This record gives sequence, structure tokens and C-alpha cells, in this order.
Amino acid sequence: VVVVCLAACLAACATTTGSVAVTPPSASSSAGAAPVRVLQLNLCNSGIAGCFTGRSTAVAAAAIRAGRPDLVTLNEVCRDDVAVLERALAEVVPGGGVSSAFQPARNGRNGEPYRCRNGDQYGIGLVSRWPSVPGSSAGGGIYPAQDQEDPKERAWLCRDVAASPEVAVCTTHLAYTKREVASAQCRYLFGTVVAGMRARDRAVPVVLGGDLNLGNGDSPDLKACLPAGS
Repeated sequence: VVVVCLAACLAACATTTGSVAVTPPSASSSAGAAPVRVLQLNLCNSGIAGCFTGRSTAVAAAAIRAGRPDLVTLNEVCRDDVAVLERALAEVVPGGGVSSAFQPARNGRNGEPYRCRNGDQYGIGLVSRWPSVPGSSAGGGIYPAQDQEDPKERAWLCRDVAASPEVAVCTTHLAYTKREVASAQCRYLFGTVVAGMRARDRAVPVVLGGDLNLGNGDSPDLKACLPAGS
């Protein structure tokens, strides 16, 4: 599990822990600006994988209430889980601005959203203590590179949120079956998705939390798909 913080200069930091505090690059010059607290969670809640327990949504909600993060990035969730976790954050964050977004993975066999065992859509999500930036839209999609032997096609999700200063947040869960596919998806994420966001507004920092399945020292590893100079 990796949280990557992309500042305006595309300098990146990474951690293998579940949560991290990120200071936007303009915070040093903006009075009162505070670090952004990010919690990354893989719920393994499809009901299909061997790690499924049926308890992860409740445990995640408790972690959110205890930690009060600003942003939560979610992997291996059912659509209804995102609403539950949005409510959990809203319970402990004043102001009524909590928002969320969801992007389903795609079933490569029929082209429809991939499903949890309970029939709900399966994928990735975001929960934010801030609303979306007015005029902006949540963006998400399916990677062009996929493992053709795995019916679960991987996705990415990004949105702009009205922090102070504004922050863009993304999440993804890359392929674990073939490292070369995960690397290709990672290159697309940074080279196309994030690069497009940076071209639109280089002043907005980008925070990425996700399960990238590319560890340092692996071949290829995470560093191989990070932008030059990160």
C-alpha cells in the first residue's frame, strides 16, 4: 500500500503505512495552511478474495472516526461501503462538507462493472472532508493496459477538493497478477492522468493513495513509473 504526494514540482514522497500527513507546497507561504491527513485503506471486501472477513467496513469506519483524516482513499470496496465511510467521516468532521466518489472496476468478460459477491459494484473510492471544487468534475476510468487472463480490469479515480489551498486527490489499485501490467498502468496514471491534471493547473498539489503492487527493489519497481525528478 502506497501513498504518493505530488507537489507542484512533481517531487514525490512515499510511505508504506496506512496514513500520512502531507503539507501542500504553498503551505509555507499561506498563513494557517495545515498538512493534509490522508488515510489509505484496502478493505478486501469483494466477498470473493481469501482475505474477506465481512468486518472490514466496520473496522474502517472506526478508524476514520478515531483518526479524523482529511482524505480517505479506498481500494477493494463495494459501492455501498463508500457511503458508509462517508457517513463515518461526517460524524466527526464539522461543517457538513464531506463528499465521496466511486469508480467501478470493469468485468473484462462482459464489459460491465465488476461485482462484489453481494451484487453491488466493486471498485475504488474517495472520501473527502471537503466538497468538490465548484466547476470541477470527478474523473475516473479503466486503464488501457490490462492482464487479459484476469477478468477484473483495473481503474483509476481523481477529483479536485476544496481544501485551502485546493488539492487534487487520486486513488487506484493496480494489477497484482503481472508486474509488467502494473508498471504499464502506473506509467499511464502518472504520464497521462496526473500529467493532464498538472497541465490544467500546475499550482494544485496532487495526492495519490492506492495499492500499486510495485515495491521498491522489485523489477520493475515504483520508481520506474514516477515522473523524472520525483
